[in-house]
Amino acid sequence: MYVAGLALIGVGLRGVVADVGVAGWAVWFVGAAVLHDGVLVPAVLVAGAATGLLPAAWRPPVRVALIVAGCVSAVALPLVLGYGRRADVPSQLPLPYGRNLTVVLSLIAAAAVLAGAARWWAGRRRRRPPASRRAGARDGARREDGGPRR
Repeated sequence: MYVAGLALIGVGLRGVVADVGVAGWAVWFVGAAVLHDGVLVPAVLVAGAATGLLPAAWRPPVRVALIVAGCVSAVALPLVLGYGRRADVPSQLPLPYGRNLTVVLSLIAAAAVLAGAARWWAGRRRRRPPASRRAGARDGARREDGGPRR
């Protein structure tokens, strides 16, 4: 397996050296590292800290929604910005990608709200005492062990 992996790495490196200028590749590689370490990681850390302020039931759905929305946005951004669109080829990138991205992000947000509300409601119901305990507490009839009298 390692030999096959090394062979594929070799093919990729040969393609980079043969087809891409070393300076262009180096700029892209350094730019990707700077973008990752200087923008993406701090943004994720800030988002994680900000979602830590939310109630416990809401944290996981909001974090998942942010991760999914970030991935969808990263994939859709070149289409939204129109990279590759040419005036002489109207069928290339013909859709309203900005609107479609807005629709998808709205659906992700709605799913997060529904999941957060469901988790909040389930946690709220779990903490409520059973109906028999609530009835016993109202009329004052309690056993020595704290349960209602039968």
